[in-house]
Amino acid sequence: MTATTTAPVAATPVRTLRRPSSRLRAWATRAPLLPALIFMIAVTQLPFVATLVISFFDWNALYPKARHFTGLGNYSDVLTDADLRHSVWTTIVLTVTVVLVSLVVGLGLALLLDRRFRGRGIVRTLLIAPFLVVPVAAALLWKHVLYNPEYGLLNGLLHIVGGPQPDWISDTPLPAVEASLVWQWTPFMMLILLAGLQSRDHQQIEAARVDGASDWQIFRHLTLPHLRRYLELGALLGSIYIVQNFDAVFTLTSGGLGTANLPYTVYQSFYQAHENGLASAAGVLVVIGSIIIATFALRVVSSLFREEVSRA
Repeated sequence: MTATTTAPVAATPVRTLRRPSSRLRAWATRAPLLPALIFMIAVTQLPFVATLVISFFDWNALYPKARHFTGLGNYSDVLTDADLRHSVWTTIVLTVTVVLVSLVVGLGLALLLDRRFRGRGIVRTLLIAPFLVVPVAAALLWKHVLYNPEYGLLNGLLHIVGGPQPDWISDTPLPAVEASLVWQWTPFMMLILLAGLQSRDHQQIEAARVDGASDWQIFRHLTLPHLRRYLELGALLGSIYIVQNFDAVFTLTSGGLGTANLPYTVYQSFYQAHENGLASAAGVLVVIGSIIIATFALRVVSSLFREEVSRA
């Protein structure tokens, strides 16, 4: 009996392919966005950091060698100076008035456009048009075409009916600025609220009509609660932009007659008084206020998205 021996078989090397780690895949996904991110940081964040640093210095552009560190002194001046406090109050009054009136008028127009009628597309386009006008052009339109005491449209209409001929900007400066902003921002509110109206549950509305509910009861108990999030979103987004509004105040009144808001005061301190530190402190406060409002706006938007996802 012969024993057979088998030669050992050499193990063939097996190449293992390593999958890229999740961190590497994440960086590969984000890599195309890095140039845009770097550009945004260079354009927005670096100037803001420079503004923040300058706000801690007493720095007049006419006397650059006399600048010195003051800490929170500029912020104290912004909050205690009578003119600056008045500009803060004007900003609040202007923002609240424009947002509330725009929301009310925009809601009425949205309810109108939610109904079907002949020419609705043309009417919708015409109502959206004021929001598409350049802000400076809109302010010039109101200043010369409507408000001019000699050849303005408003005084022309009053002349036909034998009414007075007021100088609108001189007699009512702040309402004149508010009216021009309401005209421009009402279409924005209308679009947001119209989107909310078209997302209603129509079966629920039809069931309420079958049960004998009136139009007012449907609006009060069904439509208005549904539009609450959209009203909040319109108010927050409108506040962000109107707080920073500069064009209407500069074009209509040049900040005079008690219409100087905080952005115009920043411009006045920086370009006319050359107080770089004081203007930077006021600008930082505007940015902080805008960030606070934007935070609430983002929460409202996220809650709207969650509601839509839950319905789907």
